[in-house]
Amino acid sequence: MWRNTKVTQLLGIAAPIVLGPFGANMSSEDLVVIVSEAGGLGIFGANALTPAQIIQVTAKLRSRTAKPFGLNLWIPAVDQPLSEPIAFERAAARLRPFFDEFGLAIPAPPPRFSEVYDEQIKALLEARPAVFSFVFGAPSSAVLAECRKRGIVTIGTATSVPEAEYLDAAGVDMIVVTGFEAGGHRASFLKPSEDSLHGLLTLVPRTADRVGKPLIAAGGIADGRGLAAALTLGASAVQVGTAFLACVESTIDPAYRAALRGPQGEVTCLTRAFSGRLARAIPNRFILGMAGAAGDIAPYPVQSWLTSKLRNAARDRGCFDMQNWWAGQGAPLVKHDRAADLFLALVNETDALLARTNQ
Repeated sequence: MWRNTKVTQLLGIAAPIVLGPFGANMSSEDLVVIVSEAGGLGIFGANALTPAQIIQVTAKLRSRTAKPFGLNLWIPAVDQPLSEPIAFERAAARLRPFFDEFGLAIPAPPPRFSEVYDEQIKALLEARPAVFSFVFGAPSSAVLAECRKRGIVTIGTATSVPEAEYLDAAGVDMIVVTGFEAGGHRASFLKPSEDSLHGLLTLVPRTADRVGKPLIAAGGIADGRGLAAALTLGASAVQVGTAFLACVESTIDPAYRAALRGPQGEVTCLTRAFSGRLARAIPNRFILGMAGAAGDIAPYPVQSWLTSKLRNAARDRGCFDMQNWWAGQGAPLVKHDRAADLFLALVNETDALLARTNQ
């Protein structure tokens, strides 16, 4: 009975389990297919893709599964300069010791720092995935109308009750309610992320009391206990990120996967050092070295573009203490190596827990 929720009904899926979208080249076609084929909803993070790549990845996924899947994009925010290098020189100066360490010159600013959202949207509408999920706000009413016209279900992301109310009023179909336990970027958009750090245990019921749209709980959920708790609190599904990221089908480095599964994954922190936006990651030398440098961190995507040069050079040399190893507080709960096994465990554990509760 617990599998039959507003989310499963609207999406036409068998179990209320959603794959967390991993941005900036961390998403895996294999993970999306495995989760969708198992009866959940796989989502591919497309924020770093060109319009042509959005069309291509959708076609590849569609060739591998007839089940519903989604694409995720980032809504442009006021801190997203495409061509004007806001705070570029100051940020570059702060990063110069790291560039010097790897024998790199400070790169000249590019014509733009990220893909153009409007062009990505056109490609997504043309590709017509079953689901369009997004973070950092809501698309325009015109885009949402085009999604409805094409039968594309829309899923927004909120880190607070006011953000969930905003998305509800905008007309999205579902809302991911993400607690501060979640790994990766905080998706706050009405207030600074530091002022929107709410735990999932209180955020879900508070939002359920104020918003009528189906809720998808995210943040620290890695096993059936988290799924059962989220459904009890008022969610209609859960979104699982870190636990799937740690599976062998993900695209992350083996060292990253080992960190998620080992002692390193037991401690996480919030930092703007890598991208200019607040995100939860495993602490490392770079994060510690950037401590206290808030005034020297450029806004997204300038900071992200600059640090990507360092991250790539460090990775090429096998230096992993400069990497953005995103991780949620649920990392110590990770047990399964394969995504299919994780999905099955989530279902079976929830079955057992809720059956015991109903006795």
